[in-house]
Amino acid sequence: MNPPAPASGARLVYLMGASGSGKDTLLRLMRARLRGDEPVLVAHRYITRDSGATEDALRLTVEEFARRAALGCFALRWASHGLFYGIGIEVDTWLDCGAAVIINGSRAHLADAYQRYPALTAVEITVDPTRLAQRLAERGRETPEQIASRLARAAQDFGVPEGCRLLRVGNNGAPEAAAAELLDIARDRLAA
Repeated sequence: MNPPAPASGARLVYLMGASGSGKDTLLRLMRARLRGDEPVLVAHRYITRDSGATEDALRLTVEEFARRAALGCFALRWASHGLFYGIGIEVDTWLDCGAAVIINGSRAHLADAYQRYPALTAVEITVDPTRLAQRLAERGRETPEQIASRLARAAQDFGVPEGCRLLRVGNNGAPEAAAAELLDIARDRLAA
C-alpha cells in the first residue's frame, strides 16, 4: 500500500520512455547543467536487479523490496520485465520543500502516478526504432529475444489519463540537446 501523497505533484516530472531511449543519460547530462542553487532533484529508483554505472538506482533483493513495500516506503512502485521498481516516499518531502522532482517512471504505470500526483507533467522520451535497437544491443544487458520483446513493447501505445499533461522529447540526435529540453521542463515546473 502506498501512503497518501502530501502534494499534488505540480512540480513533479514523470519521465518515461522505452528501455534504451536514453533516460539515464539525459538525467546525468541534465544534472551536470544544474546551477548549484537550483532545487531540481532526480529521484533514484529502487530495483530488484543490479544497476549499471550510468543508472541512478539502488539494488534491493525481492524480499527487501517486499518488506519496504509493506512498510509504506514507496510513493510509487511497479513490476516490469520480471523486476520490481520503486520510488521512495522521500520525493514527497522534496516536493513539499519546493523542489522540482524528476522520476524515471514507466509508461505502463503512468495512470497510477497520475492518480497519486494529479498535477504531474508526464514526459516521454522518443527514439527512432532503428536507433533504439542499436542502443539495446550495445548495452549488452538483454538477449536478442529480450531486445525483440522490448522493441515490440516500445511500439505499443500506452494509456494517458484524461487531463494528464504529456510532453515529448526526441532523443535521436545529440543527447545534450534533449537533456537541455528536459531541464527546461523541470525549470518550468519550479514556477508551478
